[in-house]
Amino acid sequence: MSLRDLSEGGYAFVPAVMQYSAGVRALPGFRIERVRFASLLPLREGFARIAALLQAAGRPLTAFCACELRSPAPFTEAGFRAFNQDYTGVLREWGLLETGANPVARSNVCPEIDPPAQPSFHAFCYAVPDASPPGDAAPSFVVAGAGEVPEGHANYRDHIVALDDTSVDGMRAKARFVLGEMERRMAEVGGTWSSTTGVQVYTVFDIHPFLADEVVRRGAAAHGVTWHFARPPVVGLDFEVDCRAVPTERVVGA
Repeated sequence: MSLRDLSEGGYAFVPAVMQYSAGVRALPGFRIERVRFASLLPLREGFARIAALLQAAGRPLTAFCACELRSPAPFTEAGFRAFNQDYTGVLREWGLLETGANPVARSNVCPEIDPPAQPSFHAFCYAVPDASPPGDAAPSFVVAGAGEVPEGHANYRDHIVALDDTSVDGMRAKARFVLGEMERRMAEVGGTWSSTTGVQVYTVFDIHPFLADEVVRRGAAAHGVTWHFARPPVVGLDFEVDCRAVPTERVVGA
């Protein structure tokens, strides 16, 4: 699917499903910056903090282009739909759904140990003006998190790769699918593994048996891989990845 510009925000996005876009890329004259919170912020409090940070940076709410969420535990499919309705309600208030599609890339995972009491923000990204000459601008994109299931189906469970199989072969099959999906999404935003500045893996199962063959050899670990001991957001999913090329990142206090 082709990119769609959100000119007022400074980025383009790949339309996907109701809850997220597949990825975003800075428009010419802009770059994407990432902000990680020093501690998790509950969803509504996080949105308010993000709005204040955007205002302080002189950017409109529509510059908000990606986020990383943490939830207490994997949702049932009905629970996930309800959560997404609440989350996208704020995006609608911010004027981000006026194109008829959700432009914001997203990951939403569930820490296995010491999870938050409610869905919370871990990090977010936004587009800012960039004075670099076009030929000198660094790649600037964010690819939304993907689990081992094709997007867009009426339910998850009937389409999960290697459903309930967390053996070495099952996890390898899941990883192979997810990494292939990352490559598909990166191609849409003009990225490759070599241009990423961050690759994150989310699973509570051992990745070492396939790390070399499925991750490192394809170039996905050129700058290392950050492994979060967390589960994807829907019951039945076991492996998720997201990636980004973001030239500027910072940490802010809550």
